[in-house]
Amino acid sequence: MSKVSVLKFIGSLLLLLNLAACATGGNPKDPWEGVNRKIFVFNEKLDAWALKPVAQAYDAAAPLPVRTGVSNVFANVEDVWIGLNNLLQGKPVAAVSDLSRFAINSTLGILGVFDVATELGLEKHEEDFGQTLGVWGVGDGPYVMLPFFGPRTLRDTGGFIVDTFASPLGYIDDIPTRNVTRGLKVISDRADLLSAGNALDEAALDRYAYLRDFYLSRRKSLINDGRRVRSNEEDSSIAGTSIAMDTDVEIGAHRLVFVMLDRAYPALHADVPAADASLTVAGTDT
Repeated sequence: MSKVSVLKFIGSLLLLLNLAACATGGNPKDPWEGVNRKIFVFNEKLDAWALKPVAQAYDAAAPLPVRTGVSNVFANVEDVWIGLNNLLQGKPVAAVSDLSRFAINSTLGILGVFDVATELGLEKHEEDFGQTLGVWGVGDGPYVMLPFFGPRTLRDTGGFIVDTFASPLGYIDDIPTRNVTRGLKVISDRADLLSAGNALDEAALDRYAYLRDFYLSRRKSLINDGRRVRSNEEDSSIAGTSIAMDTDVEIGAHRLVFVMLDRAYPALHADVPAADASLTVAGTDT
């Protein structure tokens, strides 16, 4: 899929969601919940039937050093765009660190195969243009579940379009090489998440709602660099949601083309409750 096609696809989807806005759910951050849930089911099935089996085969066939090296190469390429976003966010020290990581890993790390920069104490950051817009004061907008690309907000969807055009992978001239490289990145990213297990299954009765609240909470944390910021009006859409932010269930370092959960998208089931479905907890009357 070309960059122009991605732009047209996302624009058409947002128009469709706007036309379907009358089917709203109970969460003010998720006015398109009815449509979003259907797309969520589609993404789950796509992951379970296509992406996860391929990732499992890759995980079984490729030795750990090879898988680690492939992940490191893609992460190294991302450091340039991460550094530029840190610069745009007014964090020059972090930007210099990111660009230094790229220079060190591209040379001493043999084109990024080895993450020498981390061993030298240069921290790996996670920045994208959606976060940059958030730092500039652009509001989240409605929550959106994109087919293939996963959860976003309206602001992050715009940021994702910029990220797509800025990705060096899109500028590989040879089309077969470009497609193979993109496909390998998707498989590598998904294989990195296999160890995430069934965290969402075990944590949530309504996995769609849990994922949405996790995504919104995590994006807020990323924009504020982990600082806890509370506005005068508590965000009712995520208030009361308890989500562990430890590294075991951290979501967000890798971008999956098909099932981006901004860092874990385990193989979820497709039996997602409808927005108005009544849920029963074992041993509890509803």
